[in-house]
Amino acid sequence: MQFGIFSVSDITRNPVTGETPSEAERIDAIVKIAQKTEEVGLDVFAVGEHHNPPFFSSSPAVLLSHIAALTKTLRVSTSTTLITTNDPVRIAEEYAMLQHLSKGRMDLMLGRGNTAPVYPWFGKDIRSGLPLALENYNLLHRLWREDVVDWEGKFRTPLQGFTSTPRPLDDVAPFVWHGSIRTPEIAEQAAFYGDGFFANNIFWPKEHYMRLIDFYRQRYEHYGHGKASQAIVGLGGQAFIAKNSQDAKDQFRPYFNEAPVYGHGPRMEDFMQQTPLSVGSPQEVIDKTLTFREHFGDYQRQLFLMDHAGLPLGMVLDQLELLGSEVVPVLRRELEALRPAEVPDAPTHESLVLAKYGDAAPRQPRPNENRGDNVTGSSPYQDTALVA
Repeated sequence: MQFGIFSVSDITRNPVTGETPSEAERIDAIVKIAQKTEEVGLDVFAVGEHHNPPFFSSSPAVLLSHIAALTKTLRVSTSTTLITTNDPVRIAEEYAMLQHLSKGRMDLMLGRGNTAPVYPWFGKDIRSGLPLALENYNLLHRLWREDVVDWEGKFRTPLQGFTSTPRPLDDVAPFVWHGSIRTPEIAEQAAFYGDGFFANNIFWPKEHYMRLIDFYRQRYEHYGHGKASQAIVGLGGQAFIAKNSQDAKDQFRPYFNEAPVYGHGPRMEDFMQQTPLSVGSPQEVIDKTLTFREHFGDYQRQLFLMDHAGLPLGMVLDQLELLGSEVVPVLRRELEALRPAEVPDAPTHESLVLAKYGDAAPRQPRPNENRGDNVTGSSPYQDTALVA
């Protein structure tokens, strides 16, 4: 079971002090948060992709490369890579490079995003959002698994004899999670490829996510990847922790009341009852998080949102200290004791290499001499069988 943090990279006014951090301050803070995530013994740090204020994470691959260089064990990931408005060729290149630089300590989550204007900004039509997601991932999946790709689709120019470089580390594609909060077609896509499915699990009642996850599990088994119980599921969550329950509620309430997404809406207590939001003592957060398994079955990754709504850096770091020292160790122990033996761990680069090669040495692609372009000759790699 992997535990970690995911960030939406918002820059939000602190409602207590009235101050809004600069972009520079917030970027510096997110690096410190990622480092603290590793320090307290968590497994994963993930950040989203946004191209509009008040968010700063327009280039997750660059940010995550920097974080990977500053950490030793932390797995870096995206909490959304926009498969719709990014060119899949560019995604293949950038995240294969991140895979190499992090020595395999990475994966990524693909999604359509929820910011409508981003589509025309990148020359796309939001009405084609779902077909774009399906077609673009089909191409990305091939680019990481085939040395030479011939491809033609609806939404980009054709590829003839194209090789994406660098090739994935050990010639093993990064693991992909497909994130969705509402779309069964994305759950179907994740199941078809045998990839992971990540349910944001922050805002909506559990029944909504239960339908998506159950559907994904059924289709995962249908496509022959294993039993429904062996499907790879990740969940989001949202928590604010203090030593005692009342302090947690008192400290978080002004941030909740002014939060851009749900501020000036339901009472915090009502929102806690209706959604996965946990505000309370470590034991209260443990108890609520354990209910996720009751609703969704055994799963492989739990990420928490903790750095949003204008919370100052010091408060976020304190939250991480409590999460890592008092909450996650109990969750690991309890969930591990409940998990049947047939339920797999979350995939890692090491486990994927072992599954592909067994005891054999992994392939290390070595290019032939420079041919001047990417479309002539039979093969760009020395160890690829020649074709007529």
